[in-house]
Amino acid sequence: MLASHPFGSTGHLSTRVIFGAAALGAMSQDRADQTMQTVRDLGVNHIDTAASYGDAEIRLRPFLASHRSEFFLATKTGERNGVEARRELERSLERMGVDHVDLIQLHNLVEPDEFTMAHAPDGVVAALARARDEGLVRFIGITGHGTRIADMHLRSLERFPFDSVLLPYNWLMMQNEAYAASFDELVSVCAQRRVAVQTIKSVARRRWPDDSTEPHYSWYQPLPAGDALDRGVAFVLSREGVFLNSSSDARLLRPIVEAASREASRPGNDALAADASEHDMTALFDGAALERI
Repeated sequence: MLASHPFGSTGHLSTRVIFGAAALGAMSQDRADQTMQTVRDLGVNHIDTAASYGDAEIRLRPFLASHRSEFFLATKTGERNGVEARRELERSLERMGVDHVDLIQLHNLVEPDEFTMAHAPDGVVAALARARDEGLVRFIGITGHGTRIADMHLRSLERFPFDSVLLPYNWLMMQNEAYAASFDELVSVCAQRRVAVQTIKSVARRRWPDDSTEPHYSWYQPLPAGDALDRGVAFVLSREGVFLNSSSDARLLRPIVEAASREASRPGNDALAADASEHDMTALFDGAALERI
């Protein structure tokens, strides 16, 4: 059975696997409807989407028309200016056919200049706080990629009481000692403040090789269903309190949830290192040339 955990201080018991609705971005409506029924059948009760995920918000609309009350619904804005962020939020609500979202997140708030813009009096943070006061959103979070994001999230939490953070977490990334130290510090701060911690890239294998002929359902190449994927999921969920956002490759939704539903302890480093070798795994981010998606 898929476990649940309090999503920070929101009062919601979210399943520890959150559906990453980026998977819907390029789907037909029929395929999206089937995927969302699978999400529901698997017992997942939290959806994470974004204004920038192609047609994902549109694809969610028919499902939400019947099942909105069953799910904690999150989206994201990439805007830093308050006026533009409010416009994008209203567009997201219209596209999904809902009158509010449970969580609105600042998408990929990493760069220092964008941080300054976001926290300015006319920036996105103030605009979303007003939207919260108006009932258009219930909670506000931040997300990001790359090796600098844990430190930036710590900085963001000093400026505003965000309700959630989202960032990469997998065994290979935690072999970067600087990132691991910052991630651990962030998790500790979030536990003290009851801020929800969402993780991404749990089943990432590497960036796509130039000669790959496989279908690209994600911007990175994920691990295939199997033991290595199971151990990647177990590594994340063996850390108390964190959530795992599923891959944008919808074919992996069921294997991820099934792996998460098993009671498993943290895999040993030898097994995880063997998986990295067998599957030729490489870090998605390196602090330099590979820092951006």
